[in-house]
Amino acid sequence: MERFRRELDSRPPPREGGDERVGEGERRVKRDWNEREDEKPDRQGYVLPEIRSFDRRIHREEEGEAMYGFEALTFNIHGGYLEAIVRGYRSGLLTAADYNNLCQCETLDDIKMHLSATEYGTYLQNGALISHSSSRCGSDSVSRICADLRDSGRHVLVSYIPDQKPDSFLCRGIAYQPMEKGAKPSPLHTTTIVEKCTLKLLDEYKHMLCQATEPLSTFLEYITYGYMIDNVVLIVTGTLHERDVQELLEKCHPLGMFDSIATLAVAQNMRELYRLVLVDTPLASYFSECITSEDLDDMNIEIMRNTLYKAYLEDFYNFCQKLGGATAEIMSDLLAFEADRRAVNITINSIGTELTRDDRWKLYSNFGLLYPYGHEELAVCEDIDQVRGAMEKYPPYQSIFAKISYGESQMLDKAFYEEEVKRLCLAFEQQFHYAVFFAYMRLKEQEIRNLMWISECVAQNQKTRIHDSVVFIF
Repeated sequence: MERFRRELDSRPPPREGGDERVGEGERRVKRDWNEREDEKPDRQGYVLPEIRSFDRRIHREEEGEAMYGFEALTFNIHGGYLEAIVRGYRSGLLTAADYNNLCQCETLDDIKMHLSATEYGTYLQNGALISHSSSRCGSDSVSRICADLRDSGRHVLVSYIPDQKPDSFLCRGIAYQPMEKGAKPSPLHTTTIVEKCTLKLLDEYKHMLCQATEPLSTFLEYITYGYMIDNVVLIVTGTLHERDVQELLEKCHPLGMFDSIATLAVAQNMRELYRLVLVDTPLASYFSECITSEDLDDMNIEIMRNTLYKAYLEDFYNFCQKLGGATAEIMSDLLAFEADRRAVNITINSIGTELTRDDRWKLYSNFGLLYPYGHEELAVCEDIDQVRGAMEKYPPYQSIFAKISYGESQMLDKAFYEEEVKRLCLAFEQQFHYAVFFAYMRLKEQEIRNLMWISECVAQNQKTRIHDSVVFIF
């Protein structure tokens, strides 16, 4: 290429008459370019291959293909504000120093005191949480909203975020009912800490969703479908074991709630479950592969869960591929890792059960690093060592199984979580893509799992096991 450019630079200025009076050296350069390029060069051969490549990419973009590397041109028009918000949320995640301090706590009150100095402080204050709200308001309405929130002697924490509209703010208020004089605070439980931390995640998600435009809003909604599947399985399983529906609803994840979830208890089989409840939910399209007339039992419910997750991950994967660019590249890696991890878990959990090879194969997702040859090996595995042998053929997973001893699978979940956290943190190293929203939600979910484990170990006086399941994020 350098030889071609030197010959172009050394040639005399072009004369009138075009190609008929061009020197032999220039004809040779143009002939070589014709051999290297599928298209004919410009009239005097001035267009460099880099420019032609740009022209071809623009042409592909006009035909509807996603143009990778050009997200910076238009991304910040609709997504720049929310990307800055989610990166700000990320800076509030607990660090290794925070976890070290939490692991040294002696009581749940000590944990609460330490978390009060973090982003969870407003959610862990004494008193009952009355309401939390997010609404747009003009600058003249700020004082009126504060007065409304402070009715009935409530303690109010209100923050104002400049909105995208002129003279407009996003008012976010959290109102607490103060304790009466002389009243003792209610005993602190692990579930209380987890609920308040989950409430913070819910508040942040709703704030991002109300500010998002297409296609980001659809991307954010896809993130909640996994929680919906978990809630459906929780309600159906609890009903099968004659648990109270209201008690089950309290255990459901708030990000996976929908209007008709309470009526899941009336379904006797998957066909009724779809026809009476799920037909009007986003999960309706995922039930096409698991609608049967068989009664719901523990085995069929687990098959239903994994079938729904398979359809959900494949749908989410295809949606990200349509978005293109850095979003498609990063999300493909994250979703492929999730699909492979579920394939391993399905294989291990089905060892010794009545599931056949074909039944396992149907539950594996149709993408990922293990697809299809790794799935063929996993489908015939009969013990954890055979699973290990199949997975060690793939370098990204070889390091995961190197952390556990032969014959044991107790620490496998932690090894997968640690690898997932590394991949999620790497998503923040690039800009102008939607994968940071998915990564933040997963990192926050891991943080809540860490807090739940630490709180349980402290509450049950099992501090020697406190490091067994804690996954440091930073």
